Amino acid sequence: MRANCFAAAIAGVLMFAAPASAQLHEGERAADIRPIVGVIDGDAQWEIAWAGPMTADGMATSPEGHLLFAQEQSNSVRRLWPDGREWVAVPYVHGAGAVSVDASGRVLAVERSCTDPGLGLPDCDVPTRVVELAPQRRVIASSFADGSSLGRLNDLHADGQGGAWFTQGALYHAAANGAVTKVADVESFTNGVALSPDGGTLYVTDRNNILAFDTGSGGAANRRVFAALSTEPEGSFGGDGLAVDREGRLYVAGDAGIYVFDEGGAELGIIPVPRRAITLALAGPDRRTLYVGAMGAVTPEGKAWVTPDGVRNVAMTIYRVEMQSAGF
Repeated sequence: MRANCFAAAIAGVLMFAAPASAQLHEGERAADIRPIVGVIDGDAQWEIAWAGPMTADGMATSPEGHLLFAQEQSNSVRRLWPDGREWVAVPYVHGAGAVSVDASGRVLAVERSCTDPGLGLPDCDVPTRVVELAPQRRVIASSFADGSSLGRLNDLHADGQGGAWFTQGALYHAAANGAVTKVADVESFTNGVALSPDGGTLYVTDRNNILAFDTGSGGAANRRVFAALSTEPEGSFGGDGLAVDREGRLYVAGDAGIYVFDEGGAELGIIPVPRRAITLALAGPDRRTLYVGAMGAVTPEGKAWVTPDGVRNVAMTIYRVEMQSAGF
């Protein structure tokens, strides 16, 4: 562990076991896990898998079971190995904001270009894009049908047909041929988006509500409120990243932690997280490790990352915990 910590510190990241509640790192909160039948044991403990002064957003799982995450500031998609090694999986992804992998191994992402508020570029005129990164690199979509910008893209989920569902205020679909259509407006704003294991149900956040749609032929119908986040503080950001396990349970990152819902929308419990969770994925060789990207981090010396005035505070921590449930 000491050698790994030294190497990670040189790379600008930090790896160590998450402390007990009485030994919280600066900015953390107690996160005592209660059991959820078939999902997680009550004696499960969070570990810190990675931490650094840049983002770890829009998570996905590679075909090998490695965690992939988007890092907007370094313009790359990163790969995190189970032993904590981290490296660039795909470089030159302009403002990488989220990544998704479909059953055929296609890797898709959103490029936010120069729209990061921390850059201070109000006149950014570089198009944001939905792109395929592998097995080939190509632009799927860079504008709406009228030629207008896609805006600051948020999250995406591959549709399995070479296109993707993506969020940016509302819910949209980009077909493999580049055609972009609006699927639904929402009351507040969209964020995370995910498909059920059979691909028949699409989920998307609308602040504290989770909406569901029936999917087919690149479209979505039968809009309904699938579930609501029960304990989000007033004025909170609400639901963020989404993930689904093999049994069709839905996991939602929020202020209170990771909400877990069954296929019918019943809340099974909340897994508390030491920091505010924004993204998640079930990864590892057997897909039984839950990785969560959360806001804030500490330096190798254990102090909170501090950024200069006028620079967006993007420090994040990736936590992981072993699960009973499994991704796919």
